[in-house]
Amino acid sequence: MNRLYARHRLDIRAAHLRHAVAALATTDAEREARELERLWSPDSSGLACYSVRSGFHLLLTALELPPGSEVMFSAVTHPDMPRIAEHHGVVPVPVDLDPGTMAPTPGALARCIGARSRVLVVAHLFGGHADMGPLADICRTNGVLLVEDCAQSFQGPPDTGDERAAVSMFSFGILKTATALGGAVITVRDESLLARMRGIQHGWPLQKRGSHLKRIAQTAAFLSLTRPVPYAATARMLGSDFDRFVNTSVKAFPAGSTADLVHRLEQRPCASLLSLMAHRLEGFDHERLLARAAAGESLAAMLQPGLHVGGDALDHSHWLFPIVTDRPDELIAAVRARGLDAARSASSVKAIAAPPDRPELEPERARRVMSRLLFVPSYPELPSGALEALAAVLEEEKVHELASR
Repeated sequence: MNRLYARHRLDIRAAHLRHAVAALATTDAEREARELERLWSPDSSGLACYSVRSGFHLLLTALELPPGSEVMFSAVTHPDMPRIAEHHGVVPVPVDLDPGTMAPTPGALARCIGARSRVLVVAHLFGGHADMGPLADICRTNGVLLVEDCAQSFQGPPDTGDERAAVSMFSFGILKTATALGGAVITVRDESLLARMRGIQHGWPLQKRGSHLKRIAQTAAFLSLTRPVPYAATARMLGSDFDRFVNTSVKAFPAGSTADLVHRLEQRPCASLLSLMAHRLEGFDHERLLARAAAGESLAAMLQPGLHVGGDALDHSHWLFPIVTDRPDELIAAVRARGLDAARSASSVKAIAAPPDRPELEPERARRVMSRLLFVPSYPELPSGALEALAAVLEEEKVHELASR
């Protein structure tokens, strides 16, 4: 295997990295934040943050929920989100998902809501969108604040989130669409809540410019490494350590205690990061987004029902392409033999646990899907015939599974 196409292609080019380096000379963070927020939403509902997790921490700080309040989450979400909720003295509650859409179902949400329910956080997963209408109706009826995590579903300007959500959170982290190597913009549709969040963040220290420079250098190295020839060489050299190497190379926050995590979250984005975020918004590549969505739809159309996870979600842009399999190791080897990478951990999201006193809310469907999940490439830069070759491998796997039952 002389060439191996990466499981996920970073949405950034050399010209963006050159802008990032030039923007290191920018020092006025307040001015850059105002400009970015103006680009984001002329109605002044945007708040530039260091990360989505920072924005969520800001939100819970501003809300001042009573201890023991419940914050409901899509049952599959980034594990730091419930950790942040617990730091604020509130209880994270999972809302189980429909594997076809990877979105919370109205029935599951209705079972979760109780007297202590205060917030619902809906994660739009893998490039698809949840149907927010029924969820918004239930939240409105029960006085629950609706928040959406759009980190994996951004489709470029003018997308600032669903108007039915009180808060919409967008990430520009290294793996995300239109990455700026970090940063986030939070749409907050309540002026009073936004003012409280802005005031709290104003007291946080500014991100050190050196940390952003380090991220630029890491990304440049990673981009070079993920070209097909060096990527294949690295896979051969590292063997069983290859997946761990790839995953740790793109982690924004290293493992640590919740206190350490919260401490790292409490910073404002530096001026150079804000400048790069604005640059990515102004030059957003809608053509590549459409091409990525088309590639995902083409692959999905070649597969039998039941293989593609979340394929029934609304307005899918196929940020990632997850499938389910009972034989992940064998399938990874078969896909890589065709010169394409596959992995079980292309995304950090996981199924979260029910509270100990509410075991009936354990998200069984979410756990079952996540235990069988595998990510395969479907981006438009793959060589001609790659999607067809990948579909053939996946169909062979489906036939094998059906025959073995």
